[in-house]
Formats: sequence, C-alpha cells, structure tokens
Amino acid sequence: MKIKSAEKIIQTREVSEGAGVTVHRSIGTPALRNLDPFVMLDHFGSDNPDEYIAGFPEHPHRGFNTFTYMLNGNMEHQDSMGNKGNLSAGSAQWMKAGSGVIHSEMPKQIDGLMRGFQLWINLPAQAKMTEPNYQEYAAEVFPVFEEAGQKVKVLLGQYQDVVGPINDPYTDVIYFDVEINQASQFEYSLPADLTSFVYLFEGEAEIAGTEIKQHSFVVLGEGDKVSVSAKSESARFILVAGRPIGEPIVQYGPFVMNNQDEIHQAMADYRDGKLVQQKAEMMSA
Repeated sequence: MKIKSAEKIIQTREVSEGAGVTVHRSIGTPALRNLDPFVMLDHFGSDNPDEYIAGFPEHPHRGFNTFTYMLNGNMEHQDSMGNKGNLSAGSAQWMKAGSGVIHSEMPKQIDGLMRGFQLWINLPAQAKMTEPNYQEYAAEVFPVFEEAGQKVKVLLGQYQDVVGPINDPYTDVIYFDVEINQASQFEYSLPADLTSFVYLFEGEAEIAGTEIKQHSFVVLGEGDKVSVSAKSESARFILVAGRPIGEPIVQYGPFVMNNQDEIHQAMADYRDGKLVQQKAEMMSA
C-alpha cells in the first residue's frame, strides 16, 4: 500500500463571520478556494465570550450540506424549517440546505470555551434544488474506537468495525476525530479516489515524514493509506475524506451552485423572500 504524503500544507486564515465571530478558515481562502467535494472548513474556538457571544444570526444557504461538530460549549440552532435544537460538547448537526434554508447558530453560554468545526460539503447539480433537511446528533450516538495510545471518534464512515451514525449518499464522506500519543501511530486504509485532508488542532504530528504544526490544514496526496504519528506528547486532528463530484463550483457567500446564473437566481430569491417559500411549496406538493 502507498502512504499518502502531505501534498499541501495550509496555515489557517482568520476570518470574521456572523456578528463578528473570528473563525480560522482553511478551505474557502485564496490559498484553497475549494477541495472537491468540500467547499469550506471553519475552525472556531475561544474562551473569551466577547469573541463568540454575538454568534451567527439568521443567514441563508443554498446548494450544499453543512456539518457542524462541537468540541466544547453549547450552540442553539433555529431554522426556517421549524427546527430548534441545542448543540452541546461532542454533538453534531447535519443540515442539507438544498433549495434553500435560513438559520441561526447562537451560543447558549456566557462564559467558558466554545470550540468546534463547520464543514461545507457540495451537492451535485441534481440535488441542489431538493428539499432541505436537518438532523441533530447527541454526543453519545457517536461510537469511539480505543486501543493503546489512540482514540478514534467515528462521525461518518467506518473505522475498524466501528460505524458512524451519519451517511452521506452523494459523496461518501468519512469524518474522524482522532487523538494519539507518542507511543502510537494512526493508520487507516483509504480509497485512492477520495479527496482527503487532515486538520491538526492540538499538538504536533508527522505525516509521511513531514512535520505538521498545530492549526495546519494538510491536503493528502496520492496513495491508499493514511499514516499519522504524534511529535508532541499527544496530537489531535480530524481526518476527512469524500468522493469528488467533478462539476463546476461557483460560490457567492452562502450560495454554492454550478454557474453564475444560478447564483443570481439564489440572490434574487433570497431578496424577494422566495428562498423559504419554494421549500414550503415543495413540502405541500
């Protein structure tokens, strides 16, 4: 088996989102506009409430899926489909924006650490205007594989005989939260035709002989096996992979479509209050 190399290493870029929340962005920056099928990755984290309390007030989406994974803290979700939920430490949400949804994500705490990830996953053209959907998952539904020196939380996909509760029918996304110590080495066989990356958010690590610093986003190269070892006392990272869609990606803010005309239509629908009406009409059809 061929070990995947660290093909490209990107240091995150600080971006202000929502009502002024600072996030560390890797995919969706000038250094990496997208990584088919992934459109954006934000890592948010702070123990200063002044930096997160304003949250992410109402905003629209169309044309893709969002997957939000909370590491620490509490975030309240509300959307135009009528869903209301609370994301606590270790929990996650999968939201298919599809033809259109308006939602908000607001902290439910006034102090303490708020930390997590949001990943945008593209939808194929045939699914971009399908009915939106929302699913929330409590921390305890995600299985964890543990052996000497390592712990793998399986959110999507399968590791050893452990299977995550979420299935992406369009891009076969794999998403693991992995923690290892210096005495162990994480290895995982991964289909060579999947796009894959590692984001290191705690400690230092090594991937195929390349040393990786904290807060580094690593695009994995050709091969069919991932191998990561810790260079500090411990290291923690997410490993994500997905099947490329192979279609044009045109993004404007919260809309991800296949061409500019579709972007203009999404903007017009949102401006005219039709983004949610279209969804309501589909549900009653």
